[in-house]
Amino acid sequence: MISPDLSLPIPEHIGAAHFIGIGGSGMSGLARMFLAAGIPVSGSDRADSAALRDLEQRGATVYVGHDAAHLGDADTVIHTGAIWPQNPEFVTAKQRGMPVIHRSQALYWLIGGRRLVSVAGAHGKTTSTGMIVTALRALGADPNFVNGGVIAQLGASSGTGADDLFVVEADESDGTFLLYDTSVALVTNIDADHLDHYGSAEAFDDAFARFADKAREAVVISADDPGAVRVAEGLSHQQVLTFGEAERAQVRVTDIRTDGPVAFTITHDGESVAARLAIPGAHNAINAAGAVAVLRTLGYDLAPAVRAVEGFEGTVRRFELHGVERGVSVFDDYAHHPTEVAAALAAARTVVGDGRIIAVHQPHTYSRTQHMFREFAEVLESHADHTIVLDVYGAREDPIPGVTGELVSGAFADPAHVHFVSDWQDAADYTAAVARDGDYVITLGCGNVYQIIPQVLGALERTAPVTRASASRGTGD
Repeated sequence: MISPDLSLPIPEHIGAAHFIGIGGSGMSGLARMFLAAGIPVSGSDRADSAALRDLEQRGATVYVGHDAAHLGDADTVIHTGAIWPQNPEFVTAKQRGMPVIHRSQALYWLIGGRRLVSVAGAHGKTTSTGMIVTALRALGADPNFVNGGVIAQLGASSGTGADDLFVVEADESDGTFLLYDTSVALVTNIDADHLDHYGSAEAFDDAFARFADKAREAVVISADDPGAVRVAEGLSHQQVLTFGEAERAQVRVTDIRTDGPVAFTITHDGESVAARLAIPGAHNAINAAGAVAVLRTLGYDLAPAVRAVEGFEGTVRRFELHGVERGVSVFDDYAHHPTEVAAALAAARTVVGDGRIIAVHQPHTYSRTQHMFREFAEVLESHADHTIVLDVYGAREDPIPGVTGELVSGAFADPAHVHFVSDWQDAADYTAAVARDGDYVITLGCGNVYQIIPQVLGALERTAPVTRASASRGTGD
């Protein structure tokens, strides 16, 4: 991993931009924005993807694999923190003395002084960002936006708009969310993570406090999340609007009903509005309240704001259905922290009916797995009927001796409810053997776990149906 050096000057003129790691959700969205602004774009990634093909169709020059020759005639290099310091394009650009900036600095340059809504938090920020963007468009606004995931009804993770308003998902993982000149800050929650960067939970809290207090206009922050409450109590900002189920919440959620798409009531300043989303999960009622609170700070009335948020159809890789085979529905979710996994599985439980939930969990990064394997095991065992654990997706990290997916599976209280499989085809075959008509299979993780889904669907197609009478809660034997 390359830690961003935010002290480096951002060039006044980017010129032709080369993106190292262009296929990532955030990087590809940023590259699309640069193309829309008429800036020549090239870029490389370690593997081919739909994102690369889309960028190529839009006019970018893209490469699979990293090579110094790919720099071509680029004027500025933009990189993600997930690349290695030895990346040949990164090394060569530095040797040539080219401007080399982190993606957050490129986004800062692109925002260019517009009125900025920044959405930060350990969980829920991609969904919350998507809710704000789609609601603003429904209300007649035309914002610019860069999100960490594809917004389903827009088919994109970024877009240009005519308004002097920019909405971004602000990344707290490496502290770069402190770079932005934010007008309205939304903090969904503060659940200590990324301690490999921050070093301590206290430092993590402090970063969020600085992010919130820097907001020019208003801070919108959770009244439910203990970390957010702790940070909010120490803020010096004069315009703080809280949201959540707590009685003290100013934008309050009540009467949450989860028997299908979530329904609830939102109350602010004595006015109450009933709401029903197109997506399931009590956590999305809370996300919606945060989005409504942001819209209130932007001047919108409560009822129109609620109606606009109701139209949100979800984001790609958030409880996304990929296919149904012999009665088994196969979903994917980006959840990669215990709190996110619990929320995703709880949402699935509200709509699965009499079926069971089979989780296919890919631990993400060695450091997070080492620190949180017990929490993952507890959440998976509590919320899923059976879990298949894959090996760790290392992302930007070197392996840590002894840290594998078996740490998670070995921490289950009842080993009958979990199975560790390192080989993906074996994992797909095992999943198909366990699953029966009416079950939900959900892949969980922010790595490449979604790529196992065709194998799972293929294995289901090849495997004889398992009846309810012949399958137990745990293994289906």
